[in-house]
Amino acid sequence: MTTTEPNPYLAGNYAPVPDEITATELPTAGRVPDALSGRYFRTGPNPHGTPADPYHWFIGDGMIHGVQLRDGQAQWYRNRWVRTDPIADALGEPRRPGPAQPMYDASNTNVLGFGGRILSLTEGAYPYELSPELDTIGRFDRGVLPHGMTAHPKIDPRTRELVGFSYWWEEPYLYFHVLDANGAVTRSVPIDLPRPISMHDFAITEHYALFFDQPYVFDLEIAATQAFPFRWRADLPARVGVLPRDGEASDIRWFETETCYCFHPMNAYEAADGTIVVDIPKMKDLAAGPAPLPDRLTLERWTIDTAAGVVKAETLDDTPQEFCRVNESLLGTEHRYGYTIATGLGAADLPYAATKVFKRDFADGTRTDHEFGAGRHPGEFVFVSDPDRAGAEDGGWLMGLVHDDGTDRSELVVLDAQDFAGEPVATVTLPRRVPYGFHGNWIADR
Repeated sequence: MTTTEPNPYLAGNYAPVPDEITATELPTAGRVPDALSGRYFRTGPNPHGTPADPYHWFIGDGMIHGVQLRDGQAQWYRNRWVRTDPIADALGEPRRPGPAQPMYDASNTNVLGFGGRILSLTEGAYPYELSPELDTIGRFDRGVLPHGMTAHPKIDPRTRELVGFSYWWEEPYLYFHVLDANGAVTRSVPIDLPRPISMHDFAITEHYALFFDQPYVFDLEIAATQAFPFRWRADLPARVGVLPRDGEASDIRWFETETCYCFHPMNAYEAADGTIVVDIPKMKDLAAGPAPLPDRLTLERWTIDTAAGVVKAETLDDTPQEFCRVNESLLGTEHRYGYTIATGLGAADLPYAATKVFKRDFADGTRTDHEFGAGRHPGEFVFVSDPDRAGAEDGGWLMGLVHDDGTDRSELVVLDAQDFAGEPVATVTLPRRVPYGFHGNWIADR
């Protein structure tokens, strides 16, 4: 099928950059805090060559962009494609070692540090291990992962385990995984679902894992028209599952919710009254095209009353927002602060149409905005703790990329989380634009 309308995810700052570069001694306004010694990495789709029609934003070849901060300076920027087999072939390089991929293999969704390694992730595929300079070492598989893994595993700050899952289009459709601090798979629990679905993310508490069974359903026929084989089914129910992290599939309990979709839960925790709380941007439904409809997003708090068997949903903010982060030293326990980016305000807007990031105080119900200014569009901002302020939950910085429409360049911006609306602590000008993408993380030097 040939489309007549240009694909918006191949234009403007969604369009791919054509090559890999390295630049050093990056110009910086303000000063990089001395405590920031490490690398900020962020990934996203960046097709190599002209992608086949139809093109879906979610499946473009993965490219990681990195900035090294050290000694109060921005020492380098570099960008590299993840060497999946198609990319290695296109670049005339040897294929990297590791198990064959069971699904598509874009490796374009997340990049994080775990167990002294750097992992590039996309759901349904095995992680790739990278060097600190973004060279692809090979696929990472330290045990039997039957269908790869989610792009959003959680690193438990208490046990240092990597807790994750995978979904698949054959029964049982869902697996729950636990990897120990050395990367060995210690648990892999098959869980039956009524149908194959897209389950992008999940949440953990100290004792439970939460799974969102929502009706974005696998449909291979639709891939011919939209290149991503999932269809929204508003006629089907939705629910959230609560599994004890040390339990078996028979221990999971399911609780009905309204029909909706949740890409990225912010955090979950076990409350003192025995309920389970999860904060989450909720979408009423999903667009048929390559991205969600931003005007259908609300930030909600779901309270799962396991004794009564019900989920209470409370709208906290009806301003469209997504890409949730918290101070991840509190992951799975109660948080006071959460950070999101504003998305577009109308159905015609693309995901990065807005110019603000948000800080939510769940204790007093307030929201603080950081406004970047007209034509300056932020992506996901991640929290990095300041060792001199570690006693405060918001004692640290928020770090992320901002694209400037006027210059068509991107910047790495560092905000003080305790002076969120104030001027940036540091703004690093990058040598090129970084196409809008998905997720990233700060990986500190050890």
